[in-house]
Amino acid sequence: MINLSQKKTLIYIILLLVTLAVYWQVKHLAFVDLDDFVYVSENLNIQSGITPESIVWAFGTKYFGLWNPLVWLSFMADYQFYGLHAGGYHVTNLILHILSTLLLFRLFSTMTGEIWKSAFVAAFFALHPLHVESVAWVSERKDVLSAFFWMLTLCLYVFYTEKQSIKRYLLVVFSFVLALLSKPMVVTLPVIMILLDYWPLKRFENQKGLSDTIVWQLREKLPLLALSVVFAIITIFAQHNASGVYFSVVARLANAPVAFISYIIKTFWPYHLAVFYPFPSQISVWQAVTTSCLIVIITSFIIVQSKKRPYLFVGWLWYAIILLPVIGIVQVGNHSMADRYTYLPLIGIGIMLAWGAPDLSHHKTLFEKILFPAAILFLAFLTFLAWKQCGYWKNSNALFSYALQATKNNYIAHGSLGIALFKEGKTEGAIHHFNQAILIRPDYYKPYDSRGVAYDKLGQYEQAIADFNEAIRLNPEYAASYNNRGAVYDKSGHYENAFEDYNTAIRLKPEYADAYNNRGLVFARLGQNQKAIADFSKAISLNPIFVDAYNNRVVVYSAQGRYDLAVSDLNKAISANPDSLKSYINRAAIYAKLNQYEEVARNLTEVIRLQPDNDLFYYNRGFAYAKTGQYNAALNDFNKTLRLKDNHADAYNIRAAVYLNQHNIISGCLDAKKACELGNCRTLQAAAAKGICR
Repeated sequence: MINLSQKKTLIYIILLLVTLAVYWQVKHLAFVDLDDFVYVSENLNIQSGITPESIVWAFGTKYFGLWNPLVWLSFMADYQFYGLHAGGYHVTNLILHILSTLLLFRLFSTMTGEIWKSAFVAAFFALHPLHVESVAWVSERKDVLSAFFWMLTLCLYVFYTEKQSIKRYLLVVFSFVLALLSKPMVVTLPVIMILLDYWPLKRFENQKGLSDTIVWQLREKLPLLALSVVFAIITIFAQHNASGVYFSVVARLANAPVAFISYIIKTFWPYHLAVFYPFPSQISVWQAVTTSCLIVIITSFIIVQSKKRPYLFVGWLWYAIILLPVIGIVQVGNHSMADRYTYLPLIGIGIMLAWGAPDLSHHKTLFEKILFPAAILFLAFLTFLAWKQCGYWKNSNALFSYALQATKNNYIAHGSLGIALFKEGKTEGAIHHFNQAILIRPDYYKPYDSRGVAYDKLGQYEQAIADFNEAIRLNPEYAASYNNRGAVYDKSGHYENAFEDYNTAIRLKPEYADAYNNRGLVFARLGQNQKAIADFSKAISLNPIFVDAYNNRVVVYSAQGRYDLAVSDLNKAISANPDSLKSYINRAAIYAKLNQYEEVARNLTEVIRLQPDNDLFYYNRGFAYAKTGQYNAALNDFNKTLRLKDNHADAYNIRAAVYLNQHNIISGCLDAKKACELGNCRTLQAAAAKGICR
């Protein structure tokens, strides 16, 4: 006979294995062009790893409307382990999801003593297809990380209720702060604690009356509620103007109940899940009224049943309260809803199902023969769909292409697929999808901006400027469009216009390092070196690991003969990004000017590591080796140069000189004559003057 402890252990193992079976494929998933590149793979702050400077950045920076310090630190830790291997980041997400699942089971089994019902809630959370987005999307680390601390906080809270003490309470507060530092959506956690006090902890039963209950709850929860208010305010300021298209209050209020019911429908019929659900162009009055009435009816019924069936009351409010901050009344994006927003709320529906379904039968036989098998089949159904949904996150093309299949008129998916194709060098295909996005939503500025960038790459500057103009007309506060238009003006020689656009971009976004860097390039081109250095320096102060800004400042320093400063900048650039090809090339060039050829060779070795098939780099390193008397090494590099480019006249010429220096007259003369045939006769002429190679 299996005892209680063994049953729990078995459930832990089953939850672990089934979740792994669904999500293990994430280790093969790539980064997707949906914040992943901006947040991780192209974010040099993340790639610096965990350092004192990066910790300061994580806590002191609002990045793309987000302030999630622990998320940044977790990415930095991942980078130290995995580099830029996407699978490692996905595995971290999966580990956090599994830990949250196990903690959820522990939480409810501890509070209720109901093993199998708690197991259902945990499995419902672990395996629901709506949660794939949170687990399979690297940038949604904030969901899985905050959920882990959410579960941990509640477990610590139950621990506190068993024997109240300051130490135990401080553990609750500390864990809650960690959750808030991961994602501010967890501001609702103190309210959830109150719900759990009602059921299943039943702490309300120990209070004498309503006034005593209110005083007790306020005294106990006030520090937590205060933290929630503070972090809510921080989030509102961080996300100010982060959205692209503004939707009216009326439209948002109409969408909220429609989205709420849509989430419930998708809970039980999770088909055609997409990474984007665009905000509808129009919501009919009957949809808003019908869904609102339905919510009121369900809520009223549950309130009536609250004493008899408190789990329905707690489950429903758990779902509604956690969902409320992201239901769209306060605009946080251009979408009407998002699968990831259900990550924690859906636990409430799981509670209602786990404890509500047995109410359908007062007979053990009926439960065993019908409800239990039905629960298993339902979870199996969810498991299959979650596994299938996970596969759509294989890469950007697969993800956005499926979103276009699953939804109609999805201008955001078109725009995102266009960006993904553009990064793959498929510019014409990208423009096609930008066109489609514009046709669907002509008042949305981002596809115009993206198409402008694509036209810029094709050298179609007039079309590019026209698109940037339209993007700016639709959103005059979008600094990137000014910066992008400034770059086109710069390329076409309209420097005054470029300056004006860069200045505007900086005015709109004073922390815009790219705009300072670009303006510095124009100053440098015009010979205004001090102003150029000032702008590059400002860009670096805003982003201390801005490799391009360091390299651009190096060019100016080098032109001024300030080689010590140039080398210092290049050292910093390489420290920020050890794989910066340009930095090694520039440092080699500086050392060549200083006749420090050993350093030239050392830097070119790093260049060759990064780009091993370029004849020019082998030639230059061979030249450096020859200058330092390392003739065998020089010959090896010239041999590699000529294997890559068999008509390299200079390589034959210098190799000839090396051979002759080693008194290898035959090989030297052969190379000298070959070089002369190719147009470089210097070594042959010098040899002939000495009576050699006649």
